[in-house]
Amino acid sequence: MNKTEPKIIKTNGIKTAVQLPSNLLCFSHLRWDFVYQRPQHLLTRFSKIFNVYFFEEPVSENIDHPFLAISVINDNLWVLTPHLQKGLSHSESIYYQTDMLNKFLLDKILSDFVFWYYTPMALEFSNQHYPSLVVYDCMDELSAFKSAPLQLKENEKNLLIKAHLAFTGGHSLYEAKKNQHENIFPFPSSIDKKHFEKARSIKIDPNDQNNIPHPRIGFFGVIDERFDIDLIQEMAEARPDWHLVLIGPVIKIDKALLPQRNNIHYLGQKNYQELPGYLSGWDIALIPFLMNESTRYISPTKTPEYLAAGIPVISTPIKDVVKPYADTGMVHIASNSKEFIHAIEKEFISSKEEWLTQVDEFLEQNSWDLTCSKMLQHIRETLISKGNTVKKYKNV
Repeated sequence: MNKTEPKIIKTNGIKTAVQLPSNLLCFSHLRWDFVYQRPQHLLTRFSKIFNVYFFEEPVSENIDHPFLAISVINDNLWVLTPHLQKGLSHSESIYYQTDMLNKFLLDKILSDFVFWYYTPMALEFSNQHYPSLVVYDCMDELSAFKSAPLQLKENEKNLLIKAHLAFTGGHSLYEAKKNQHENIFPFPSSIDKKHFEKARSIKIDPNDQNNIPHPRIGFFGVIDERFDIDLIQEMAEARPDWHLVLIGPVIKIDKALLPQRNNIHYLGQKNYQELPGYLSGWDIALIPFLMNESTRYISPTKTPEYLAAGIPVISTPIKDVVKPYADTGMVHIASNSKEFIHAIEKEFISSKEEWLTQVDEFLEQNSWDLTCSKMLQHIRETLISKGNTVKKYKNV
């Protein structure tokens, strides 16, 4: 689609041509080069429609003067990283980020921008600007995460007042937020099916996984306060002949607390392109999350990714995994190590053909491309309701 081409939308018998802004400025608590997940999937696709600027959280380091670094991801996508001096107070950090953002926007037309928020904390240095559209994509209940800023809840309240449009990262989060905004829609984790389907045909193991014996029980993702360390320890002890492969960065928890056994293998963070190669060598995939406030509303992106790879999945009873995945028999639910072990043993002897057909049929209706398309439809409709139209004329 041409970036400047008006889109025709029909509402109540009236055809309306809406002009999308040319630019999308995203404010994120996550770094672009961190685990590849919802922001990267969506914004990479949006960069075919908009010029996308990804303003990520600051880097604190030993420097003389703060500066804003800009790196190029593709022809229409840039990452903006504030570099700040170590030891700054919260108010000083906000001051410098405000100054960096003001200078970045100095020669730009705000009416040609969408502001897209993943973190309400960014409102503290961006609230003075009024773009054509403000979108809040609430992918997690960040206030429930470890070390969440005290100001986060109040900032989210203000962001929901300012936002013209809001999305949630799952249905349970939507149920929690739906009465806080009049123009809010659920968009659960989606899937790049073709990418993860590669795991079904890859025959060669990555070097650091090649010598790990089977059966392999795998996990990829962030290993943080949501990760059930005790569950992993108990499974490894109960089944010493099973090998647990854990891929991903360890953050916000002490690495010394992680269980250490000969059949637990920490392979570190891998990039998105490498993941199918690791999945191809797994027998079972895990979602071993604790059931607490930090996981109450999550919709793990890894669920459809595991399934697209053709790997059976065992998960704790996360609401957005139970429905729709477990309710339709695509994923096993277990609450403790004994139940996980029982479900895994059951999978070892079960037939996969009928299950895989069901998985493929389900995933055909779910893609990041489709999610982007539906989000863009809501963006256009919201712009129309605001009066950002090029031309209106009666349907004939």
